[in-house]
Amino acid sequence: MTGNIFFSVGEPSGDQHAARLLGEIHRRNPSIRSRGFGGAAMRSAGCHVDFDLTRLAVVGLLEVLPKLREFFQLADQAEEIFRSGDVDAVVLVDFPGFNWHIAKRAKKHGIPVYYYCPPQLWAWGGWRARKMRRSVDHVLAVLPIEQQFFSERGIPTTYVGHPFFDAVASAELDHQLLERFESLRDGGYQQLVAVLPGSRTHEVQRNWPLMLESMRRIHQRHPTARFLVAAYRDRQCLWCRNQLESDDASLPVEFYTGRTSEVIEAAQCAMMVSGSISLELMARRTPAAVLYRVGWLLHAFARSMVRVDSITLPNLLGSKKVFPEMVSVGRREPAIEFLTDSVDAMLGDPYYFQGLLEDLDQLREQYAHGGASARAAQWICEQFDEVSGQSAQDGWTRAA
Repeated sequence: MTGNIFFSVGEPSGDQHAARLLGEIHRRNPSIRSRGFGGAAMRSAGCHVDFDLTRLAVVGLLEVLPKLREFFQLADQAEEIFRSGDVDAVVLVDFPGFNWHIAKRAKKHGIPVYYYCPPQLWAWGGWRARKMRRSVDHVLAVLPIEQQFFSERGIPTTYVGHPFFDAVASAELDHQLLERFESLRDGGYQQLVAVLPGSRTHEVQRNWPLMLESMRRIHQRHPTARFLVAAYRDRQCLWCRNQLESDDASLPVEFYTGRTSEVIEAAQCAMMVSGSISLELMARRTPAAVLYRVGWLLHAFARSMVRVDSITLPNLLGSKKVFPEMVSVGRREPAIEFLTDSVDAMLGDPYYFQGLLEDLDQLREQYAHGGASARAAQWICEQFDEVSGQSAQDGWTRAA
């Protein structure tokens, strides 16, 4: 059956997940067409991207307010598309603040809505489950805890697994770059530390200065360590590089864009900004210290809303906190000390480091399995097949 799917994807990581989902959908049913809001990866996967929503990825009320008018204009644009009658289903990926409006407008026009990589309501917004039940027909859950949470609240849910593990399994790594990283060890840099400053520009600007100061201190304790910075965008990479001072000339650091997987694969350990990339670190068996710096307003809001005791997905999957983590607000020094001491322990205490690896191995064995994109695509294609079969049955009934 020919069908039209409208996607709404606002996060850079969601853009990658949606692109893999589209590839699996097209492999099963090449006649299905797609359009909507997304990013470069979705465009490369064959989606007609009406607007690059990933450039508006924001967190927190103060960051949303300046862009509020643009968000509502995009929601109006989506509704015009829905009103045309040329959309058979809507697939949302994360980005709940905006995607609630897309879901509501799609339901207004009788279009089924499926949520892939749903918002983590089980962690911070259980009261929004009622809104999910009203505006979403089916949730394609990526974590076991999501399936339980949504099902218990009467929301049809299917657990498909996390697409980050598909990304790890299918990634074609640059082996020449990996060989170069290995040569660094032969050249005297015995320890490689990955530095992941985040995918959103505001995350990078808040966290990188703390990471950079921590790198300086770690270098003093471990002169043979070398830092590999993996930026998401070229302009973020340039901004990070420009923060280096004249005294940093001797700091052994290299900057990369689009090489996050290679950096994680080569590194002994990492420091990172909290995000779903932690699942790739888990899958690639790379321990990390996790930081997330926020303003006072967002911190106060989160303390009143969050219902879990961790900001890191691997820590929530297991029974213990495998990745040391910290939410930073106010003074910078405690966060700098946390990063420095955590990475110092990973580099300098072999017994502690081996324990982290064993904990990661247990998590990988239990959760790091591929196939999420294929399972989600199969479910979506089956919905089109059911609609096609029902339409044919209705036609036969009318003919009789």
